[in-house]
Parts: sequence; structure tokens; C-alpha cells
Amino acid sequence: MKICGPKYALCGLVLSTWGIIQLVLMGAFFFIRSVALIEDVPVSEFTSLNEFYTKIDAGYTQNAFNCWIAACIYIVTFLLSGHQFYVNSRSSLSV
Repeated sequence: MKICGPKYALCGLVLSTWGIIQLVLMGAFFFIRSVALIEDVPVSEFTSLNEFYTKIDAGYTQNAFNCWIAACIYIVTFLLSGHQFYVNSRSSLSV
């Protein structure tokens, strides 16, 4: 069943590929606690150094999981776009 045209499907494939690569890498860098991403870690108020480290670790881990979840959503978009690209290429050969 066609949902979109071939150009739209190809655009979805390209954007999904880039989104998967970027979000998997960002998730990996959050997971290894990259200092360059410290500004993206939400931290509320803290009273001691141990509490600060605990909140920072939790923030890095949460951001890593969020990136990986978004990458999984991009995988679904990639599969849908790939299916549409295949359907459109098959229908153009049949006609």
C-alpha cells in the first residue's frame, strides 16, 4: 500500500539514516560521561559533592537512554521509508 511517493520515501531514508547515526553516537558519548555534553545534563540544586555526582551520573544515563530511544524511533521511520521506496519502485516497474 502506497502512503507516500518515491522522493518523499528517499528523503525519509536519508534523514533516518543520519538521525540513527547521530543519536547512537550521542547516546554513546552520554553513556561514557563526555565532558563536552555537560551543558545538556539537567541538574537541579544539590547540597553536597556526592549528591552532585549522583545527579550528574543519573542525568548522563537518562540522556543516553533518551538518545537511544529516539534512535529506535528513527529505525522504525527508516523501515517505513524503505518499504515505501520499495513499493514505489515495484509499482513503477509494473506499469
